[in-house]
Amino acid sequence: MNLKVIVAISVIVATPAFAQGQMGSASPKGPKLTTADVQKVVKVISGDQVKTKLYCDLAKLNDEAAAADEKKDTKKVEMLSKQIDATEQKLGAEYLKLMESMQQIDTSSKEGEDLLAMFQPLDDLCAKN
Repeated sequence: MNLKVIVAISVIVATPAFAQGQMGSASPKGPKLTTADVQKVVKVISGDQVKTKLYCDLAKLNDEAAAADEKKDTKKVEMLSKQIDATEQKLGAEYLKLMESMQQIDTSSKEGEDLLAMFQPLDDLCAKN
């Protein structure tokens, strides 16, 4: 799975909620995302079979949502977005916080690419299943 897709879909899913709750406010700036933050979440997910399966399910949902978005199938994107949100909630607060922080990273920058690469062990686990 490509984390860029997850981040992009998360932005699509979160943008309406953010707009409703934050009209007129400055964009959120939390603490800077660190490699330790990513490593911690990767370790938690990879060390728990249930969370690993959820992560892999999330990857599939994100791929489906990206394909539906390319086809401009907004109803399917909305349906999948709800499933994505529910799955992300099950992955826990650390994962949600990480995804929120990832939205503020330029994933095409060296830093962003390095952070995205740290998810490869999870992607490898999904490829095995």
